[in-house]
Amino acid sequence: MGLLLLFTSTLLSSYFHPGTVVSAQALFTIKGITLSIDPSADVTRDTNVTLRCHAVVSSSGQEVLSREYTIYKDNTVMYTKPSSTSEYLLYPLPEARVSNSGKYKCKINIEGKQMTSNTEKLTVSGLSKPVLQLNTSVISEGDELMARCSAPGETGSFYFYFYEDSKEIQEVQVQSNQAEVKFRSSSVGIHRIHCAYTVLVKPDSFKSEESNAVLVSVRELPITAVLEINPQHNIYEGDQLVISCTINNFLRSSEKVLLYLSQGNRLLRTGETKVNHSMVVRAQEPREFECKLEIGNVVKTVTKTISVTELFSVPTLTISPAEVFQRDYMTITCRSESYASEKLNKNELTYSLEAAQNLLPKGNGVFHGRALLNDFNYTCKATAKGIVKHSNTLLVHPKVHVSPPKISVLGRVVLGQPFKILCKSDYGDLPINYTLVKEYDQLSSAIVKQQHKEALFTVTISKTDEIHKYMCEAKNGPREGQLGRRLNSTVTVPLSDTTLTVLPTVSDVSEGNDLYLICGVKGSPPVTFKWYREGSEQPLFTTMSEKNHSDYRITSVSKEHSGKYFCKAVNPANNVVSSNTVNIEVRLALWKKAVIGGFCLVVVAVLVVVFVLCFRSKRDAAPLYDGTEGRVTNGVRDSAASLPADISNRSSYSTPATV
Repeated sequence: MGLLLLFTSTLLSSYFHPGTVVSAQALFTIKGITLSIDPSADVTRDTNVTLRCHAVVSSSGQEVLSREYTIYKDNTVMYTKPSSTSEYLLYPLPEARVSNSGKYKCKINIEGKQMTSNTEKLTVSGLSKPVLQLNTSVISEGDELMARCSAPGETGSFYFYFYEDSKEIQEVQVQSNQAEVKFRSSSVGIHRIHCAYTVLVKPDSFKSEESNAVLVSVRELPITAVLEINPQHNIYEGDQLVISCTINNFLRSSEKVLLYLSQGNRLLRTGETKVNHSMVVRAQEPREFECKLEIGNVVKTVTKTISVTELFSVPTLTISPAEVFQRDYMTITCRSESYASEKLNKNELTYSLEAAQNLLPKGNGVFHGRALLNDFNYTCKATAKGIVKHSNTLLVHPKVHVSPPKISVLGRVVLGQPFKILCKSDYGDLPINYTLVKEYDQLSSAIVKQQHKEALFTVTISKTDEIHKYMCEAKNGPREGQLGRRLNSTVTVPLSDTTLTVLPTVSDVSEGNDLYLICGVKGSPPVTFKWYREGSEQPLFTTMSEKNHSDYRITSVSKEHSGKYFCKAVNPANNVVSSNTVNIEVRLALWKKAVIGGFCLVVVAVLVVVFVLCFRSKRDAAPLYDGTEGRVTNGVRDSAASLPADISNRSSYSTPATV
């Protein structure tokens, strides 16, 4: 039992002994990681720079954690180091260079757990001055020169530039701090050579100052090219010219020699030691000749320019008339404005037209004929002493004569009101001059310069037959104008003299009759008639007629139809006219008048009978006298003396009329 306790105690003391790594997995967390740059993020060249990567880790015990640090520059791994003792990693950059500039960061990895620091940018400024070295300072023309440019103490990716007299001649990209090139000098004389370089630090680049300058002397070779032209003066077009290209001070060598004789950009001849060429001079050809010598890398050139007098000038074409119409006669003249009279007789200069079958010659350089129906190109050729010159091409575009114009009106023609007349030809080249003519008198003109446009003229007529006096004339060239047909259009006469007629007559309108209200006007149909009764704004009846009159019928009139009536009329001239007002009074019907008349006669007859009866009854009741003064027998008076005194003294006596 005691041995067992001792063994257990020994195991426990061994497990918890300081500095001993246990097999149980420790718990930890990475709290943070930072990157710093010492002494500064912006330093000058040759400064000792240190990158410090610091990670803060928390763990559950005293056990040692295995760490791995990684340094990145511009996302590229620069350095990796495992560590189990320190929380710091120092990465030195001794004597920093521009190539060390960039963006840095660090990363820690503990048992698969990772954390990356912030990014810090390091900028190193300052480059060493480049050094230029040449293999020699004196060379002969055509020799090759070797130059070396170095950037002492610099690292990285480089571009080296080489200059001759401040002009860049070569560019080289290398991964080391020096570059060598070979080149030939551009010309003889003293030349200044220098170089410079650029360090690439993506995405930036840093350029150095200029290097030391080295002077190089380039000696000219005694060999030269010789150009001879015969004759040299008083050269006329058509003369024979002899040209030679040779070498002067030529020394035999292993280098291949070539001669090139050219006129302008045209190579005439080539050879090795001498080139000859004979040619006829033409004024329009280049007048500069060049003799070029190539021997190895050496090039020698000599040029000469000759003065050539033109034998005759390039002909020009003119056309008459300036505007040509289809099938009209035209004249084309071909002429050289100048010629060398001391070398050329005027009659020796001849002219011809090429492919012009429609024109015949009328003299030297004059051609006459009818114009074609389509466009045609004419070219003139002038010839003298073997020299041929062509004129520029003359494009003749025969114009189309204008067709007789058509005349029409825009809208409706109303007598006494302004209206527009249109003139337009179906075909003809522009511009076209249109003239409005009235009975062969020109009124006004208009020029049309655009396709599908017509000429517009504003006129006013006072009589209907005046419309036929207008015509259009069209003209687009020297010919007389084309006269079109006379204008034929309907003229609308405004309405006037409106009358309202009543049938039967106003005095004969009786109940039961049909009443006709006839409205008539002067003017052009169609006419819209409206009948009104005073007191109402709405028309009683509306109708359109192709005549100058129309009627409104009222059947079986009655007393209610009595009133004042009038009519209005309007036609396309849009002038509304009104008639006079007619007062209509509907009388009684004839049968009603007859009944009333008969009734009146019966009443009168009855009254007469009653009166007679009354009179007789009174007379029968009076006494009979037999005296001398008078008597009455059977009720009838024989004389006035026989009447009673009161009756005989009356002054008058009325006898009712008998009906």
